[in-house]
Amino acid sequence: MALASPLVVAQTAAAGSTAPASAVDTASIQALKDMGTFLQTLKRFRASTSLTGERVLADGQKLLHTASATVDVQRPDRLRARMWSIRSEREIIYDGKTVTLFFPEQKYYSSVEFSGSNGELVKKLEERYGFEVPLSDLFLWGTPAAPVDKIESAMNAGQDLVGGDLCDHYVFRQGDFDWQIWIATGAKPLPRKLVIVNRSDEARPQSVSVMDWNLSPAFKESAFRFSPPKGATKIEFVPAKTN
Repeated sequence: MALASPLVVAQTAAAGSTAPASAVDTASIQALKDMGTFLQTLKRFRASTSLTGERVLADGQKLLHTASATVDVQRPDRLRARMWSIRSEREIIYDGKTVTLFFPEQKYYSSVEFSGSNGELVKKLEERYGFEVPLSDLFLWGTPAAPVDKIESAMNAGQDLVGGDLCDHYVFRQGDFDWQIWIATGAKPLPRKLVIVNRSDEARPQSVSVMDWNLSPAFKESAFRFSPPKGATKIEFVPAKTN
């Protein structure tokens, strides 16, 4: 189960799909843009998420799975992410020169040289290695990598509380996905909850991510440097197969 939601806002709408212009509420689109702009101003933060996702069996029965992730970020090119569930645990450590993937339970790690922004790292890991960084949308919202012009419908669904924070609730449709996002009101429009439904599957599986934020984290520069623990074994990064 991926620990980062699919970047729905960057996907191309399904071929031939159309929606009346009136279906797109421009204020809802602007709220999404404002959130992205604010996220790009954050130079140092910790974001955590708890994810609940559905997997559909061949007979249509759904299985519910849970997982968690924490991402420490220092822009432009420092990142440490930890993902864990009852089935597995893994970490990504990036210091601006080298990115390392570490499996603590097995004590395997793999490192490769890389230089670029956190957003560029997210894109490269997915394209070349088929590996998704948790909460990867946070590095893409508010950039050209997450366009909003393909959204077919958008509306404001009112307000709700998420973890005690008052949030504006927005609903979007694009291609094969329906998605909802809860954005904190006020001067810090942080995403607090994201729900995605896959309409290409008749079972309509969904994922629900609830996000918490620390905009004044206490981590040090050493958090982004990887030192192999005693007994760890180095393995190679293997590029994903392409068609």
